[in-house]
Amino acid sequence: MLELNKYKAVTFDCYGTLINWEEGIITSIKPILQAHNVNLAEEQILENFAEFESELEQGEYITYREVLRGVVQKFGDRFKFHPTNDELNSLANSLQYWQPFPDTVAALKLLKQRYKLVIISNVDNDLFAFSAKHLQVEFDEIITAEQVKSYKPSLNNFRQAIERIGLPQEQILHIAASIYHDIVPAKSLGISTVWVNRRTGQQGSGASLPATAQADLEVPDLQTLLGTGYVS
Repeated sequence: MLELNKYKAVTFDCYGTLINWEEGIITSIKPILQAHNVNLAEEQILENFAEFESELEQGEYITYREVLRGVVQKFGDRFKFHPTNDELNSLANSLQYWQPFPDTVAALKLLKQRYKLVIISNVDNDLFAFSAKHLQVEFDEIITAEQVKSYKPSLNNFRQAIERIGLPQEQILHIAASIYHDIVPAKSLGISTVWVNRRTGQQGSGASLPATAQADLEVPDLQTLLGTGYVS
């Protein structure tokens, strides 16, 4: 049993955990591929995205808007087509329309009554501002890649989050859908973790690179976490 009462802050990954980014990615990328006569299964689109995004987030920091533009270019490079400028920008431009999972908003509103809520996200400030409107709660802290100039799974993102939250890591619970981006680095710093396995029953690791780590708790969604006795 995960005793949520011992935590004072709950930190969240945003995209993939709160916002349905895989649907957003497919909705944006698939028409580009089809326009250039490239037919990939949705799982292949997500796996290529995971590879390209990770490559672009290595090394010297670039904005997430630039990362997403680079992802589209890498699809073109791999599958032998030349994206138009509009196509290069379309993935980043689509992010403002990506929607929360059905259980997200209710869970956030419930947790907000008891805990400090924090976002730790691989995104630009202006892009997260669009998503914040969909999430409908006021977060106590928002830590973006743009602010800390690195991308998860870098420990820098989590260390700066701990510093800004102002609590020992033992009082912080991190909730995320990506083992690669979140569970591995958070656990290495002694932060308790909940893996929200949004891909329960599906093959592969989707839009995140495959990784292995044991979260303190695995649930298929936030409704399960809050509604079936896992939390006391």
